[in-house]
Amino acid sequence: MTNTKISNNNPDKEPIINKSITKTKHDEIIKNKATQNKKVTSESKKSNKSLDDFSNEIFRELISKKNSLIKEIKDLETKKNELDKDIESNFKGQSDNIAKRVKGFQEYLTGSLQNLSQNIEKLELVSQTIVVKPSPLDEKQENLNKNELVTVPALSETFKPDEQLIKSCFATFIEQPDFYSEPWKLRRSLDSSDIEVMNDWFFNMGGRGSLESRGSRQKNALLSAGLIAILGELYGDQFQTLILASQPERLGEWRRILQDSLGLTRDDFGPNSGIVLFERPEGVIERADRLETNEELPFIIVDAAETSVEIPILQFPLWLAFAGSNDEIYDDLELN
Repeated sequence: MTNTKISNNNPDKEPIINKSITKTKHDEIIKNKATQNKKVTSESKKSNKSLDDFSNEIFRELISKKNSLIKEIKDLETKKNELDKDIESNFKGQSDNIAKRVKGFQEYLTGSLQNLSQNIEKLELVSQTIVVKPSPLDEKQENLNKNELVTVPALSETFKPDEQLIKSCFATFIEQPDFYSEPWKLRRSLDSSDIEVMNDWFFNMGGRGSLESRGSRQKNALLSAGLIAILGELYGDQFQTLILASQPERLGEWRRILQDSLGLTRDDFGPNSGIVLFERPEGVIERADRLETNEELPFIIVDAAETSVEIPILQFPLWLAFAGSNDEIYDDLELN
């Protein structure tokens, strides 16, 4: 009642009171908003701070991994450079030589395995008696009287009875090669210097001695093929060629050249065939002794790369050792 009266009596004061109340409420709202803004700001600052820390930690890990990767890359590059230098210093220009060694060893190993399998298949449990004709070099003269003097022919006279046959073979070797001749016949031609060397070996050295190398294994093998062809004419199947070379690739080269020069096959290289390849002199000596026991004739050829000849080899009636020059032996050792 009183307020109403006052209000009725003072109409001008009512808007003032309403304004005061409105202002008070407005201030409270602003204050509440300010408080809320502070809370939101503090929370956002905390969240921003935690995100920054997390991001920095991730960046640090990435940088650490990057540095470790860079270090590993540098180490690998260093190793790569060292390997490149090692390859250039040790293997540059040797690819052909390595290929020759691998090829020669492959041919030697393949032929040896084939010969081994064939010999096993042909192996007989009961030995058969072999009837052979005695060689003129192995003819034995019986002493009718112990006091009788035995005349020993000079070494140079060994092949004198067969001189005509040997000289006719020399003449055919100088002619055009016959690439389709029979096996064990020389299918290549020789020059006059080779003929002179062969003539000296037969008629001055008596089929045993050392000859100066012709300069390469290929030329030595070709000359040896000519000697094998002539001995085949003289003794037929009653002699066997034994080749000594202490490296498989050297034996592979001998096999390849002789096979091409004499029209042979792999069956002709083996323990029971016409040509046998050896890496050690002990095997040559043992085989030659066995041949002589069976009244057959061994023909021993020593490669030019061998720096010495075993003394027991010198006791056999037919042997040929090629004497290589220092440069030739050094080059051959470099290739092997």
